[in-house]
Amino acid sequence: MLDCTPKEIKARNGGTVINPAKTCQPIGAMYAALGIHKCLPHSHGSQGCCSYHRMHLSRHFRDPIMASTSSFTEGASVFGGGANLKTAIKNVFSIYNPDVMAVHTTCLSETIGDDLPTVIKSAEIPEGKRVIHANTPSYQGSHITGFSNMTKAMVNYLAEAALETKKEQANIIPGFVNPGDMREMKRMTTLMGVPFILFPDTSGVVDTPITGEFHMYPNGGTRVEDLIDTGNSKVTIALGTYASADAANQLERKCQVPSVILKTPIGVKATDDFLMTLMNKFTVDVPPELEEERGQLVDIMTDTHFHFHGKKVAIFGDPDIVIGLTEFVLSLGMKPIHVLTGTPGSGGAIGTMVGNFEGEIKDLLKQGGVEGRVKAAGDLFELHQWIKNEPVDLLIGNTYGKYIARAEDIPFLRVGFPVLDRSVHSYMPIVGYRGAMRLVEMISNALLDRADRDAKDEDFELVM
Repeated sequence: MLDCTPKEIKARNGGTVINPAKTCQPIGAMYAALGIHKCLPHSHGSQGCCSYHRMHLSRHFRDPIMASTSSFTEGASVFGGGANLKTAIKNVFSIYNPDVMAVHTTCLSETIGDDLPTVIKSAEIPEGKRVIHANTPSYQGSHITGFSNMTKAMVNYLAEAALETKKEQANIIPGFVNPGDMREMKRMTTLMGVPFILFPDTSGVVDTPITGEFHMYPNGGTRVEDLIDTGNSKVTIALGTYASADAANQLERKCQVPSVILKTPIGVKATDDFLMTLMNKFTVDVPPELEEERGQLVDIMTDTHFHFHGKKVAIFGDPDIVIGLTEFVLSLGMKPIHVLTGTPGSGGAIGTMVGNFEGEIKDLLKQGGVEGRVKAAGDLFELHQWIKNEPVDLLIGNTYGKYIARAEDIPFLRVGFPVLDRSVHSYMPIVGYRGAMRLVEMISNALLDRADRDAKDEDFELVM
Protein backbone atom coordinates (compact mmCIF):
# COMPACT_ATOMS: atom_id res chain seq x y z
CA MET A 1 0.00 0.00 0.00
CA LEU A 2 2.99 2.33 0.34
CA ASP A 3 4.26 1.96 -3.26
CA CYS A 4 2.51 5.21 -4.23
CA THR A 5 0.84 8.13 -2.51
CA PRO A 6 -2.96 8.41 -2.06
CA LYS A 7 -2.97 11.27 -4.59
CA GLU A 8 -1.21 9.08 -7.15
CA ILE A 9 -3.58 6.18 -6.54
CA LYS A 10 -6.64 8.44 -6.93
CA ALA A 11 -5.22 9.94 -10.10
CA ARG A 12 -4.95 6.45 -11.58
CA ASN A 13 -8.60 5.83 -10.65
CA GLY A 14 -9.99 9.09 -12.02
CA GLY A 15 -10.08 10.88 -8.64
CA THR A 16 -12.24 8.19 -7.01
CA VAL A 17 -12.84 8.52 -3.28
CA ILE A 18 -11.84 5.36 -1.38
CA ASN A 19 -13.82 4.74 1.81
CA PRO A 20 -15.39 8.21 2.23
CA ALA A 21 -15.38 9.90 5.62
CA LYS A 22 -18.96 11.15 5.14
CA THR A 23 -22.38 10.10 3.88
CA CYS A 24 -24.94 11.86 1.68
CA GLN A 25 -27.01 15.01 2.18
CA PRO A 26 -30.48 13.42 2.58
CA ILE A 27 -29.47 11.63 5.80
CA GLY A 28 -28.63 14.96 7.42
CA ALA A 29 -31.83 16.53 6.09
CA MET A 30 -33.91 13.63 7.43
CA TYR A 31 -32.27 13.93 10.86
CA ALA A 32 -32.89 17.68 10.99
CA ALA A 33 -36.55 17.21 10.01
CA LEU A 34 -37.01 14.74 12.86
CA GLY A 35 -36.20 17.66 15.15
CA ILE A 36 -39.57 19.31 14.40
CA HIS A 37 -42.50 18.16 16.53
CA LYS A 38 -45.03 16.05 14.60
CA CYS A 39 -42.98 16.26 11.41
CA LEU A 40 -42.71 13.46 8.87
CA PRO A 41 -39.54 13.61 6.75
CA HIS A 42 -40.20 12.83 3.09
CA SER A 43 -37.61 11.54 0.62
CA HIS A 44 -38.37 12.73 -2.90
CA GLY A 45 -36.79 9.90 -4.84
CA SER A 46 -36.74 6.12 -4.98
CA GLN A 47 -37.75 3.79 -2.16
CA GLY A 48 -34.21 2.49 -1.82
CA CYS A 49 -32.85 5.92 -0.87
CA CYS A 50 -35.39 6.39 1.89
CA SER A 51 -34.84 2.85 3.20
CA TYR A 52 -31.07 3.35 3.39
CA HIS A 53 -31.34 6.67 5.21
CA ARG A 54 -33.87 5.33 7.72
CA MET A 55 -31.76 2.23 8.31
CA HIS A 56 -28.56 4.22 8.88
CA LEU A 57 -30.23 6.52 11.42
CA SER A 58 -32.00 3.60 13.11
CA ARG A 59 -28.72 1.73 13.55
CA HIS A 60 -27.02 4.79 15.08
CA PHE A 61 -29.82 5.80 17.47
CA ARG A 62 -31.31 2.33 18.10
CA ASP A 63 -34.76 3.89 17.67
CA PRO A 64 -37.32 3.55 14.85
CA ILE A 65 -37.06 6.33 12.26
CA MET A 66 -40.29 7.28 10.50
CA ALA A 67 -40.16 8.75 6.97
CA SER A 68 -42.09 8.56 3.69
CA THR A 69 -40.98 8.48 0.05
CA SER A 70 -42.19 9.53 -3.41
CA SER A 71 -41.36 5.99 -4.63
CA PHE A 72 -39.93 6.83 -8.04
CA THR A 73 -40.26 4.25 -10.80
CA GLU A 74 -38.89 4.25 -14.34
CA GLY A 75 -41.73 6.57 -15.42
CA ALA A 76 -40.90 9.20 -12.81
CA SER A 77 -37.25 8.97 -13.78
CA VAL A 78 -38.16 9.92 -17.36
CA PHE A 79 -41.09 12.32 -16.93
CA GLY A 80 -40.26 13.81 -13.54
CA GLY A 81 -41.56 13.19 -10.04
CA GLY A 82 -44.03 16.06 -9.69
CA ALA A 83 -47.09 13.82 -9.88
CA ASN A 84 -45.54 11.43 -7.36
CA LEU A 85 -44.94 14.26 -4.88
CA LYS A 86 -48.49 15.65 -5.22
CA THR A 87 -49.90 12.18 -4.55
CA ALA A 88 -47.48 11.68 -1.65
CA ILE A 89 -48.51 14.97 -0.01
CA LYS A 90 -52.18 14.02 -0.25
CA ASN A 91 -51.60 10.50 1.11
CA VAL A 92 -49.21 11.52 3.90
CA PHE A 93 -51.63 14.03 5.44
CA SER A 94 -54.67 11.75 5.06
CA ILE A 95 -52.98 8.63 6.42
CA TYR A 96 -50.24 9.78 8.83
CA ASN A 97 -51.57 13.24 9.76
CA PRO A 98 -48.33 15.10 10.59
CA ASP A 99 -48.30 18.83 11.31
CA VAL A 100 -45.35 19.31 8.98
CA MET A 101 -44.10 17.35 5.97
CA ALA A 102 -40.41 18.08 5.34
CA VAL A 103 -39.41 17.17 1.78
CA HIS A 104 -35.79 16.64 0.80
CA THR A 105 -34.51 15.72 -2.64
CA THR A 106 -32.22 12.89 -3.72
CA CYS A 107 -29.68 12.65 -6.53
CA LEU A 108 -32.33 11.25 -8.90
CA SER A 109 -34.87 14.04 -8.43
CA GLU A 110 -32.08 16.65 -8.54
CA THR A 111 -30.74 15.24 -11.81
CA ILE A 112 -34.23 15.31 -13.33
CA GLY A 113 -34.62 18.90 -12.14
CA ASP A 114 -37.96 18.71 -10.34
CA ASP A 115 -39.28 22.18 -9.42
CA LEU A 116 -40.32 21.48 -5.84
CA PRO A 117 -41.60 24.97 -4.87
CA THR A 118 -44.01 24.96 -7.81
CA VAL A 119 -45.18 21.41 -7.08
CA ILE A 120 -45.73 22.20 -3.40
CA LYS A 121 -47.71 25.37 -4.19
CA SER A 122 -50.03 23.44 -6.50
CA ALA A 123 -50.50 20.47 -4.12
CA GLU A 124 -53.53 19.81 -1.89
CA ILE A 125 -52.32 20.75 1.60
CA PRO A 126 -54.94 20.58 4.38
CA GLU A 127 -55.66 23.75 6.33
CA GLY A 128 -53.30 24.19 9.26
CA LYS A 129 -50.71 21.82 7.80
CA ARG A 130 -47.36 22.79 6.31
CA VAL A 131 -44.94 21.46 3.71
CA ILE A 132 -41.34 22.65 3.68
CA HIS A 133 -38.53 21.52 1.41
CA ALA A 134 -34.74 21.54 1.02
CA ASN A 135 -32.65 20.70 -2.02
CA THR A 136 -30.16 18.03 -0.96
CA PRO A 137 -28.39 16.45 -3.96
CA SER A 138 -26.47 13.40 -2.77
CA TYR A 139 -23.54 14.06 -5.08
CA GLN A 140 -22.62 17.37 -3.42
CA GLY A 141 -21.52 18.16 0.10
CA SER A 142 -22.24 15.63 2.85
CA HIS A 143 -24.82 14.77 5.49
CA ILE A 144 -23.71 17.93 7.32
CA THR A 145 -24.60 20.01 4.25
CA GLY A 146 -28.02 18.31 4.16
CA PHE A 147 -28.61 19.06 7.86
CA SER A 148 -27.66 22.69 7.23
CA ASN A 149 -29.95 22.99 4.21
CA MET A 150 -32.98 21.55 6.01
CA THR A 151 -32.38 23.76 9.07
CA LYS A 152 -32.17 26.76 6.76
CA ALA A 153 -35.47 25.64 5.15
CA MET A 154 -37.12 25.83 8.59
CA VAL A 155 -36.15 29.50 8.69
CA ASN A 156 -37.24 30.13 5.09
CA TYR A 157 -40.68 28.59 5.49
CA LEU A 158 -41.57 29.21 9.14
CA ALA A 159 -39.68 32.03 10.89
CA GLU A 160 -41.59 35.33 11.15
CA ALA A 161 -40.70 38.70 12.67
CA ALA A 162 -44.04 39.81 14.11
CA LEU A 163 -42.83 42.13 16.89
CA GLU A 164 -41.14 45.54 16.74
CA THR A 165 -39.17 44.80 19.93
CA LYS A 166 -37.30 41.51 20.08
CA LYS A 167 -38.09 39.09 22.91
CA GLU A 168 -35.57 38.35 25.65
CA GLN A 169 -34.94 34.88 24.30
CA ALA A 170 -32.20 33.13 22.35
CA ASN A 171 -32.38 30.88 19.33
CA ILE A 172 -29.89 28.04 19.67
CA ILE A 173 -28.99 25.93 16.65
CA PRO A 174 -27.19 22.86 18.01
CA GLY A 175 -25.75 21.38 14.80
CA PHE A 176 -25.59 17.69 13.88
CA VAL A 177 -25.15 16.24 17.38
CA ASN A 178 -26.80 13.47 19.37
CA PRO A 179 -29.99 14.04 21.40
CA GLY A 180 -27.91 13.63 24.57
CA ASP A 181 -25.87 16.65 23.49
CA MET A 182 -29.02 18.65 22.80
CA ARG A 183 -30.33 17.84 26.26
CA GLU A 184 -27.05 19.05 27.77
CA MET A 185 -27.20 22.30 25.78
CA LYS A 186 -30.75 22.87 27.04
CA ARG A 187 -29.74 22.08 30.62
CA MET A 188 -26.86 24.57 30.58
CA THR A 189 -29.00 27.30 29.00
CA THR A 190 -31.79 26.71 31.52
CA LEU A 191 -29.30 26.92 34.40
CA MET A 192 -28.11 30.23 32.96
CA GLY A 193 -31.69 31.50 33.26
CA VAL A 194 -32.01 32.37 29.57
CA PRO A 195 -35.30 31.62 27.72
CA PHE A 196 -34.49 29.85 24.46
CA ILE A 197 -35.72 28.04 21.37
CA LEU A 198 -33.53 25.13 20.32
CA PHE A 199 -34.02 24.05 16.73
CA PRO A 200 -33.96 21.45 15.43
CA ASP A 201 -34.33 19.39 18.61
CA THR A 202 -34.22 15.61 18.30
CA SER A 203 -34.25 14.94 22.04
CA GLY A 204 -37.46 13.16 22.90
CA VAL A 205 -37.69 11.92 19.30
CA VAL A 206 -34.82 9.50 18.68
CA ASP A 207 -34.12 8.69 22.36
CA THR A 208 -37.64 7.86 23.53
CA PRO A 209 -38.37 5.45 26.42
CA ILE A 210 -40.12 2.15 25.87
CA THR A 211 -43.74 2.37 27.05
CA GLY A 212 -45.38 -0.60 25.37
CA GLU A 213 -47.19 1.70 22.94
CA PHE A 214 -46.15 2.98 19.54
CA HIS A 215 -46.39 6.71 18.91
CA MET A 216 -45.88 7.90 15.36
CA TYR A 217 -44.87 11.32 16.66
CA PRO A 218 -43.14 11.36 20.07
CA ASN A 219 -43.37 14.29 22.47
CA GLY A 220 -40.02 15.80 21.48
CA GLY A 221 -39.05 18.16 18.71
CA THR A 222 -39.33 21.93 18.26
CA ARG A 223 -42.95 23.08 18.01
CA VAL A 224 -44.06 24.88 14.86
CA GLU A 225 -45.18 27.89 16.88
CA ASP A 226 -41.69 28.13 18.38
CA LEU A 227 -40.08 27.92 14.93
CA ILE A 228 -42.32 30.79 13.84
CA ASP A 229 -41.30 32.73 16.97
CA THR A 230 -37.57 32.41 16.20
CA GLY A 231 -37.96 35.59 14.14
CA ASN A 232 -38.80 37.50 17.33
CA SER A 233 -35.73 36.42 19.33
CA LYS A 234 -33.00 38.73 20.57
CA VAL A 235 -30.10 36.67 19.20
CA THR A 236 -29.31 33.41 17.40
CA ILE A 237 -26.40 31.33 18.64
CA ALA A 238 -25.17 28.85 16.03
CA LEU A 239 -23.10 26.08 17.59
CA GLY A 240 -20.88 24.82 14.78
CA THR A 241 -20.10 26.70 11.59
CA TYR A 242 -20.82 23.95 9.09
CA ALA A 243 -24.16 22.62 10.35
CA SER A 244 -25.63 25.76 11.94
CA ALA A 245 -24.25 29.00 10.50
CA ASP A 246 -26.34 29.07 7.30
CA ALA A 247 -29.65 28.98 9.17
CA ALA A 248 -28.46 31.65 11.62
CA ASN A 249 -27.33 33.91 8.80
CA GLN A 250 -30.62 33.42 6.96
CA LEU A 251 -32.57 34.28 10.11
CA GLU A 252 -30.55 37.47 10.40
CA ARG A 253 -31.30 38.41 6.79
CA LYS A 254 -34.99 37.51 6.95
CA CYS A 255 -35.96 38.65 10.45
CA GLN A 256 -33.06 40.89 11.57
CA VAL A 257 -32.12 38.57 14.44
CA PRO A 258 -28.38 39.08 15.12
CA SER A 259 -26.32 35.91 14.94
CA VAL A 260 -23.27 34.69 16.83
CA ILE A 261 -21.32 31.77 15.33
CA LEU A 262 -19.46 29.64 17.87
CA LYS A 263 -17.70 26.29 17.92
CA THR A 264 -19.59 23.20 19.05
CA PRO A 265 -19.10 23.47 22.86
CA ILE A 266 -16.67 20.58 23.30
CA GLY A 267 -14.08 21.10 26.04
CA VAL A 268 -13.36 23.96 28.43
CA LYS A 269 -12.77 26.88 26.07
CA ALA A 270 -15.65 26.24 23.66
CA THR A 271 -18.08 25.74 26.56
CA ASP A 272 -16.77 28.90 28.22
CA ASP A 273 -17.41 30.81 24.99
CA PHE A 274 -21.00 29.53 24.82
CA LEU A 275 -21.78 30.48 28.42
CA MET A 276 -20.02 33.86 28.16
CA THR A 277 -22.09 34.68 25.07
CA LEU A 278 -25.30 33.94 26.99
CA MET A 279 -24.03 35.97 29.94
CA ASN A 280 -23.12 39.00 27.83
CA LYS A 281 -26.25 38.99 25.65
CA PHE A 282 -28.72 38.58 28.51
CA THR A 283 -26.88 40.08 31.52
CA VAL A 284 -27.07 36.91 33.60
CA ASP A 285 -24.52 35.26 35.88
CA VAL A 286 -23.00 31.81 35.53
CA PRO A 287 -24.67 29.72 38.28
CA PRO A 288 -22.60 27.96 40.97
CA GLU A 289 -23.59 24.55 39.55
CA LEU A 290 -21.85 25.24 36.23
CA GLU A 291 -18.87 26.85 37.97
CA GLU A 292 -18.49 23.69 40.06
CA GLU A 293 -18.66 21.47 36.95
CA ARG A 294 -15.98 23.57 35.26
CA GLY A 295 -13.76 23.30 38.34
CA GLN A 296 -14.22 19.54 38.45
CA LEU A 297 -13.27 19.26 34.77
CA VAL A 298 -10.11 21.35 35.20
CA ASP A 299 -9.19 19.28 38.27
CA ILE A 300 -9.64 16.04 36.31
CA MET A 301 -7.54 17.38 33.41
CA THR A 302 -4.78 18.37 35.86
CA ASP A 303 -4.83 15.04 37.70
CA THR A 304 -4.64 13.00 34.50
CA HIS A 305 -2.39 15.17 32.30
CA PHE A 306 0.46 12.65 32.45
CA HIS A 307 -1.77 10.10 30.68
CA PHE A 308 -2.13 12.39 27.69
CA HIS A 309 0.96 14.59 27.43
CA GLY A 310 2.70 14.19 24.08
CA LYS A 311 0.40 11.41 22.85
CA LYS A 312 -0.17 11.55 19.10
CA VAL A 313 -3.78 11.49 17.89
CA ALA A 314 -5.58 11.07 14.56
CA ILE A 315 -9.09 12.57 14.40
CA PHE A 316 -11.69 12.29 11.63
CA GLY A 317 -15.41 12.88 11.21
CA ASP A 318 -17.84 15.77 10.85
CA PRO A 319 -16.10 19.16 10.68
CA ASP A 320 -17.79 20.86 13.64
CA ILE A 321 -17.15 17.87 15.91
CA VAL A 322 -13.57 17.43 14.66
CA ILE A 323 -12.76 21.11 15.27
CA GLY A 324 -14.11 20.84 18.83
CA LEU A 325 -12.24 17.61 19.53
CA THR A 326 -8.99 19.02 18.13
CA GLU A 327 -9.18 22.05 20.42
CA PHE A 328 -9.97 19.82 23.39
CA VAL A 329 -7.19 17.24 22.92
CA LEU A 330 -4.71 20.10 22.49
CA SER A 331 -5.83 21.40 25.90
CA LEU A 332 -5.03 17.93 27.29
CA GLY A 333 -1.45 18.18 26.01
CA MET A 334 -2.00 15.72 23.16
CA LYS A 335 -0.76 16.16 19.59
CA PRO A 336 -3.42 15.82 16.86
CA ILE A 337 -1.05 15.19 13.95
CA HIS A 338 -3.65 13.82 11.49
CA VAL A 339 -6.99 15.68 11.20
CA LEU A 340 -9.48 14.95 8.41
CA THR A 341 -13.11 15.45 7.44
CA GLY A 342 -15.02 14.07 4.47
CA THR A 343 -17.15 17.21 4.21
CA PRO A 344 -15.89 19.71 1.60
CA GLY A 345 -14.02 22.74 2.89
CA SER A 346 -16.88 25.19 2.32
CA GLY A 347 -19.72 24.54 4.75
CA GLY A 348 -23.40 25.34 4.61
CA ALA A 349 -25.63 25.41 1.56
CA ILE A 350 -24.49 24.75 -1.97
CA GLY A 351 -22.68 27.71 -3.47
CA THR A 352 -21.92 29.42 -0.15
CA MET A 353 -18.55 29.73 1.56
CA VAL A 354 -19.17 29.24 5.25
CA GLY A 355 -16.27 27.93 7.26
CA ASN A 356 -12.69 27.05 6.48
CA PHE A 357 -11.94 23.68 8.01
CA GLU A 358 -8.29 23.44 7.07
CA GLY A 359 -7.60 27.04 8.10
CA GLU A 360 -9.30 26.65 11.49
CA ILE A 361 -7.49 23.41 12.31
CA LYS A 362 -4.12 24.79 11.21
CA ASP A 363 -4.63 27.84 13.44
CA LEU A 364 -5.39 25.56 16.41
CA LEU A 365 -2.32 23.43 15.71
CA LYS A 366 -0.13 26.52 15.37
CA GLN A 367 -1.36 27.86 18.71
CA GLY A 368 -0.58 24.48 20.28
CA GLY A 369 2.86 24.24 18.70
CA VAL A 370 1.91 21.07 16.81
CA GLU A 371 2.73 20.18 13.20
CA GLY A 372 0.18 17.96 11.51
CA ARG A 373 -1.61 17.00 8.33
CA VAL A 374 -5.06 18.52 7.78
CA LYS A 375 -7.55 17.89 5.01
CA ALA A 376 -11.17 18.65 4.10
CA ALA A 377 -12.97 16.42 1.58
CA GLY A 378 -10.58 13.60 2.46
CA ASP A 379 -11.24 9.89 2.82
CA LEU A 380 -10.26 7.08 5.16
CA PHE A 381 -7.86 5.52 2.65
CA GLU A 382 -5.76 8.67 2.81
CA LEU A 383 -6.00 8.82 6.60
CA HIS A 384 -4.80 5.21 6.76
CA GLN A 385 -1.77 6.11 4.65
CA TRP A 386 -0.93 9.02 6.93
CA ILE A 387 -1.08 6.73 9.96
CA LYS A 388 1.11 4.12 8.26
CA ASN A 389 3.72 6.77 7.52
CA GLU A 390 3.50 8.41 10.96
CA PRO A 391 1.84 6.18 13.61
CA VAL A 392 -0.37 7.57 16.37
CA ASP A 393 -1.22 6.54 19.93
CA LEU A 394 -4.99 7.04 19.55
CA LEU A 395 -7.57 7.21 16.76
CA ILE A 396 -10.83 9.15 17.29
CA GLY A 397 -13.76 8.94 14.85
CA ASN A 398 -16.91 7.09 13.86
CA THR A 399 -17.44 3.35 13.52
CA TYR A 400 -15.63 3.08 10.20
CA GLY A 401 -12.32 3.88 11.86
CA LYS A 402 -12.30 0.43 13.44
CA TYR A 403 -10.78 -1.10 10.33
CA ILE A 404 -7.78 1.24 10.52
CA ALA A 405 -7.48 0.70 14.27
CA ARG A 406 -7.59 -3.07 13.81
CA ALA A 407 -5.05 -3.07 10.97
CA GLU A 408 -2.58 -0.80 12.76
CA ASP A 409 -3.30 -2.02 16.33
CA ILE A 410 -4.24 1.45 17.63
CA PRO A 411 -6.54 2.29 20.57
CA PHE A 412 -9.79 3.58 19.08
CA LEU A 413 -12.39 5.97 20.54
CA ARG A 414 -15.79 6.03 18.81
CA VAL A 415 -17.16 9.57 18.58
CA GLY A 416 -19.45 11.20 16.01
CA PHE A 417 -21.80 9.85 13.35
CA PRO A 418 -22.38 7.06 12.65
CA VAL A 419 -21.57 4.78 15.57
CA LEU A 420 -23.17 1.50 14.54
CA ASP A 421 -21.38 -1.10 16.63
CA ARG A 422 -21.88 0.37 20.11
CA SER A 423 -25.00 1.48 22.01
CA VAL A 424 -25.96 4.13 24.60
CA HIS A 425 -23.60 6.72 23.06
CA SER A 426 -26.45 8.88 21.69
CA TYR A 427 -27.85 9.34 25.21
CA MET A 428 -24.57 10.54 26.70
CA PRO A 429 -23.26 14.04 25.89
CA ILE A 430 -19.80 15.03 24.73
CA VAL A 431 -20.63 18.77 24.91
CA GLY A 432 -20.36 21.02 27.94
CA TYR A 433 -18.22 20.42 31.01
CA ARG A 434 -19.96 17.13 31.76
CA GLY A 435 -19.40 15.94 28.22
CA ALA A 436 -15.72 16.86 28.45
CA MET A 437 -15.41 14.82 31.65
CA ARG A 438 -16.86 11.87 29.78
CA LEU A 439 -14.38 12.37 26.93
CA VAL A 440 -11.47 12.44 29.40
CA GLU A 441 -12.70 9.17 30.87
CA MET A 442 -13.09 7.51 27.46
CA ILE A 443 -9.69 8.70 26.24
CA SER A 444 -8.04 7.56 29.49
CA ASN A 445 -9.68 4.14 29.30
CA ALA A 446 -8.64 3.64 25.68
CA LEU A 447 -5.01 4.53 26.39
CA LEU A 448 -4.78 2.70 29.72
CA ASP A 449 -6.42 -0.46 28.39
CA ARG A 450 -3.68 -0.54 25.75
CA ALA A 451 -0.99 0.12 28.36
CA ASP A 452 -2.34 -2.69 30.55
CA ARG A 453 -2.38 -5.06 27.60
CA ASP A 454 1.20 -4.19 26.67
CA ALA A 455 2.29 -4.70 30.29
CA LYS A 456 0.71 -8.16 30.34
CA ASP A 457 2.48 -9.03 27.10
CA GLU A 458 5.81 -7.98 28.62
CA ASP A 459 5.12 -10.04 31.78
CA PHE A 460 4.34 -13.04 29.59
CA GLU A 461 7.59 -12.62 27.67
CA LEU A 462 9.57 -12.43 30.94
CA VAL A 463 7.94 -15.63 32.22
CA MET A 464 8.73 -17.42 28.98
